[in-house]
Amino acid sequence: MNIEQFYPLFLKSNKVTIDSRKIAKDDIFFAFSGENFNAAILAEKAIEDGALAVIVEQQDYENKERNIFYVSSTLQFLQDLAVYHRNLLQIPIIGLTGSNGKTTTKELIHAVLSEKYNVQYTIGNLNNHIGVPLTILSIRLGHEVAVIEMGANHQKEIEHLCTISQPDYGYITNFGKAHLEGFGGFEGVIKGKSELYDYLKNHHQTIVVNENDPIQMEKTENYAPKITFGKESSDYNFHLFSEEHFVGLIYNEIKILSKLTGEYNFTNLCAAASLGLHFGIDVDKIRKAIENYTPTNMRSQIVKQNGKTLVLDTYNANPSSMTASLNNFISFEGSKTIIIGDMLELGEESATEHQNILQLAQNLGFDEIITVGKQFKNINFSTVSFENTSELIEYLKLNKIKSENVLLKASRGISLEKAAEFI
Repeated sequence: MNIEQFYPLFLKSNKVTIDSRKIAKDDIFFAFSGENFNAAILAEKAIEDGALAVIVEQQDYENKERNIFYVSSTLQFLQDLAVYHRNLLQIPIIGLTGSNGKTTTKELIHAVLSEKYNVQYTIGNLNNHIGVPLTILSIRLGHEVAVIEMGANHQKEIEHLCTISQPDYGYITNFGKAHLEGFGGFEGVIKGKSELYDYLKNHHQTIVVNENDPIQMEKTENYAPKITFGKESSDYNFHLFSEEHFVGLIYNEIKILSKLTGEYNFTNLCAAASLGLHFGIDVDKIRKAIENYTPTNMRSQIVKQNGKTLVLDTYNANPSSMTASLNNFISFEGSKTIIIGDMLELGEESATEHQNILQLAQNLGFDEIITVGKQFKNINFSTVSFENTSELIEYLKLNKIKSENVLLKASRGISLEKAAEFI
């Protein structure tokens, strides 16, 4: 089976999936296999459940009469199919990466561009070597723009994802201390994320640049075409404002207030607004899109509960985002408790970075500091500390937090959001 032979069948399909539990009529099921599972054994059942075709990488399970096809690698075939499909698409694709704020920015760009266009975009966190091709293959007739989020934790990953998605526009939210272990330190982060710039430059595509970010400015110096924001001389100039806990922007004296907390979200708003203006969307429609966007994904999400204000930011954490969250949260009116969990994938710098964050939290003077995770527990001798979220929950059942405001911030692996209902 080759891509050219298979592609007409793909065009007849409903969607491509790698989850046998979610197969619907006319889906194509890619039966991935690993050390502990072999999805090929589900091939016949997938057809019975309505799948149009199944791709397996064990030849014993092939049954061409039932549209069960053998390939040497399901992953490679998925990626090759995505590239073949991408090469036939005639719509602009916006590629997005960065250390912090990728998903929020993607959601905002989608909201803004959807005011005028039929936009396909990365659903959830499908931003890796499997998720990106799945997103590309979800682009169908009628879509006019696509927004593709690309995540990475090591060198050459963004480069590879660019060869699949082939973006016409690209934006790097920022360069922060995330995945230091895989990238080999902060300089490695800059190099790895900049692979998006390398692709765009090599293919003469458009780069979106925050001109207040010195690294973005350095990496895109003397390059065109660009879409710029951040300074008076930029293509688009925005001013920051905030009301209560929420951040907003001002464009041509028009105030646009989001439902996001934290000044660190200002540049995310600017990027979305800049792309909206570039794609010809009226500023009033941009305002409508941003003001109607409600975060529900555990990223800068404000929840009112039991008379308290909770800031739920538990999907990801690294030293850069943790520092920004703490500095934002200290500005809240009223008493403040922080519950912070371990930041993962920091490698040899983990102990130092956790110590720095704990010291910052203590210097800022929060009413109560609670830490969760082995890294924090190893260094935290002065405040309440737990090895995991389960221990925290047991504590919260017996000890009510008195503060009016509570921040929960940790890496995804800590599952700190599970504690929210006990506050």
